[in-house]
Amino acid sequence: MKLLRVILLCMTSVAASAAVSPTTVSRTSFGKLPNGSNVELYTLKSDQLELKLITLGARVTALTAPDRNGKSADIVLGYDNLGDYLHNKEFYFGVVPGRYANRIAHGKFTLGGKPYQITLNDGVNSLHGGVEGFAARNWSAKEIPNGVEFTLVSPDGDQGYPGTLTSHVRYTLVHETVRIEYSATTDKATVINLTNHAYFNLAGEGNPSILGEKLTLDADKYTPVDSTLIPTGQLAPVVGTPFDFTHATTIGDRIDANNEQLKFAGGYDHNWVVRGVPGTLRPAAKVYDPSSGRVLSVETTEPGIQFYAGNFLDGSAKGPAGKPYVKRSALCLETQHFPDSPNHPNFPSTELKPGHTYHSVTTFTLSVEK
Repeated sequence: MKLLRVILLCMTSVAASAAVSPTTVSRTSFGKLPNGSNVELYTLKSDQLELKLITLGARVTALTAPDRNGKSADIVLGYDNLGDYLHNKEFYFGVVPGRYANRIAHGKFTLGGKPYQITLNDGVNSLHGGVEGFAARNWSAKEIPNGVEFTLVSPDGDQGYPGTLTSHVRYTLVHETVRIEYSATTDKATVINLTNHAYFNLAGEGNPSILGEKLTLDADKYTPVDSTLIPTGQLAPVVGTPFDFTHATTIGDRIDANNEQLKFAGGYDHNWVVRGVPGTLRPAAKVYDPSSGRVLSVETTEPGIQFYAGNFLDGSAKGPAGKPYVKRSALCLETQHFPDSPNHPNFPSTELKPGHTYHSVTTFTLSVEK
């Protein structure tokens, strides 16, 4: 009898272990840069998802997830070769932009009474770190449990930013959740804002529109912008506006409304103020695709989230299946500090000082609704 109990206990333990298979991590070459350095491709596989990452830009190149019928498809925009990433840089597919993601007005800010000028690459403004930001860098990488850690050292004066900044981005995959953990240290006061710029289409990359997907944002306020997409400094309520996604709303319902803010951006390309206490992991967004049943849930420790509806995609880029990435064929949910924060004292601070560590966590969880 005792032997039978031992056998049953062992069988139960084996079954429990098999219920959640460990994530596998593999590495291969993705090609060589013009300077001869190797770009590496890491593939993470769980029992539910497959995530592909490359060292160039510490970027997501593919995320494969099942639909309500169990059929899997890649749900992020990207390429299957290095050449396309090198020749089509303007869309920032899947990258970790930095040292400051999003925009800084006129590329200017002041720290400790000293003015700084960073490189301009978005008209009169600086976008995603400047002319050669973190998206253009080949990060070093190492395997960690269930994932990969990318590391980049940005020297003092890089793109005009002060301080030598050492950044780490850790991607891990467990079951149906992708976790991205960012950290950084500096030897001189600087500003930092890291995020991931993955473009999602829950019906599958290459599908022509995300306008039928339903979006919920856990935010009662957003930051209005001027005609160059720089925040005015106001925290405006979303109630009664096309920016109210406090309840699940079809993205296409109001995207072309007669609204000055929408006209400035050609649709949605704004920062929302996430409810709750910054620094705590909490819900930020949820997207549901009725056609596939896929659901994307986003949690973050960041104070804001940029919802971008792919307004500037123009069909010039094509994915692995040869389908063009046309206007509004994908959306971004960039968890972040607010754009142009260094120039708005009322926004949460993005200053990082020596002896302190920048830390941020975002999770993307995939599920299905029948």
